[in-house]
Amino acid sequence: MEKKKKGKVEITNRRAEYEYQFIDTFEAGIALLGTEIKSLRGGNANINDAFCFFENGELYVKNMYIKEYAFATYFNHEARRPRKLLLRKPELRKLERRVREKGLTIVPYRLYFTERGFAKLEIALAQGKKSYDKRESIKEKDSKRDLDRMKKIRL
Repeated sequence: MEKKKKGKVEITNRRAEYEYQFIDTFEAGIALLGTEIKSLRGGNANINDAFCFFENGELYVKNMYIKEYAFATYFNHEARRPRKLLLRKPELRKLERRVREKGLTIVPYRLYFTERGFAKLEIALAQGKKSYDKRESIKEKDSKRDLDRMKKIRL
């Protein structure tokens, strides 16, 4: 999903909140090419199918779609290539240990730009929800929506 607020690009994976229970979140930088940054600034990305994995002690995000830049030459990037995530070593070790031991997973949740113009990916250490947990989250969302409607009617 894509949101644009005052020229700022923020792309979220709303499905992740429904499918997973977040335990811990981290802010990771992404190693990107120039055409990828230009395409991201236009909001041309999707992280709904993306997932994170470890390879040689480094964390990568795979299947994150960044549309090819329209004004690039033959030096354009691949749309779904694996991209390296930039985290500190202690954070990487902690994440890798938790993923291996407890069967948790790392889910990309939000892609945004900082004040300084750096692209960041918010990742979450998450555990999959059971079907009854999903029904519970739907009930909570519906009741919250109903309460909001009641408040608007009273005003």
